[in-house]
Amino acid sequence: MTVGDTKPLEVAVVGAGITGLTLAAALRRAGIGVVVYEKTNAFGDIGAGIQLAPNAVRLLHRLGLADALAAVSVRSTAIEIRDGHTGRVRDLISLDDCENRYGAPYYLLTRFDLHTLLASQLPNDVVQLGKACVSVTESDAVVQCRFADGTGAEADVLIGADGIRSAVRGARMDDRPDYSGYSVYRGLVDANGLPISFTEPRSVIWTGTDRHFVCYPVAGGRMVNFVATVSAQAWGAESWSEPGEVDDVLDAFADWDSLRPLIEAAGTVTRWGLHVREDGLDWTTDRTALAGDAAHPMLPFTAQGAGQGIEDAVALTAALTRHGDNVPLALQAYEQARRPRAVKVQTLSRDMARTFHSNATEPQQHPEARLASDSLDWLFNHDAEAL
Repeated sequence: MTVGDTKPLEVAVVGAGITGLTLAAALRRAGIGVVVYEKTNAFGDIGAGIQLAPNAVRLLHRLGLADALAAVSVRSTAIEIRDGHTGRVRDLISLDDCENRYGAPYYLLTRFDLHTLLASQLPNDVVQLGKACVSVTESDAVVQCRFADGTGAEADVLIGADGIRSAVRGARMDDRPDYSGYSVYRGLVDANGLPISFTEPRSVIWTGTDRHFVCYPVAGGRMVNFVATVSAQAWGAESWSEPGEVDDVLDAFADWDSLRPLIEAAGTVTRWGLHVREDGLDWTTDRTALAGDAAHPMLPFTAQGAGQGIEDAVALTAALTRHGDNVPLALQAYEQARRPRAVKVQTLSRDMARTFHSNATEPQQHPEARLASDSLDWLFNHDAEAL
């Protein structure tokens, strides 16, 4: 890929999370030069479990990860929504036909496994660690990024895939994330010895007033991931994550349907405050773009956060491949294609949170069942590569 048929297009990506690494893998596959700059000094055990719907899995298959994904994931057969107190099934969304209907399975896996697979697609020199972006300067011809260690980088395009606290976004606008009113406890439990109700290949969501609880198997079925969400008016911690207390989770869900064995087996949990941003900033300039949480952070209640970042990465690659000789046009095409869908998923996630935390007792009072069923085709059939 060349710019004006004179030199190869060079892209700098800030942030080596799932969005950034997917973007790097997609760009390299398209023949576009890329370097990823990551502020941490080493990759660690990143997060706990994630769900990947067919709209994202299909794109990862195109990057050559089909066999590797299958080896570390659990194919989900259903999303089951239960009453938190009684355990009564309110809705069952079958995923058995995902591969026939959408061309890819619905996967349950750990964030660490996905991150490791994406990193394995890249040569060692593509990702540079210990590079914290502190400033961005854009001209007509190039964009420059300066790092906290005093070094800098120059590229034709700079992509901010550096999360909700994006330095690339911060270079343009001071719109600090707002606490959403929800905090979550996350735990990862050895599946051995757990009741089968927690280890079956599906996602189970227990819903109730001001709280809900999700669990599903990961790591090829060897572990079970859970996320316990509670409404909390304030987040007082300086960090967005901190060690949590298993007893606090037990107390919050003490009167719920048989959750105690899973929570007690966790041993330790982490506690996170969920934050959001207003949708008020253009994602792109002539030479920079935002992707993933840097562009559209969303609550995790449609399990589409990672998937939307993967869609961004593939759409950006498609736009740069198609319009590489006109970078501003390419970035405009990316934003025009992606923004309406991402904003809609953001809204959907926010609405799902309200629904999960309602006190409705009858299935017809729960729009999550109706909404989830009606939304599957729109969510899962979308092809982000087809701008």
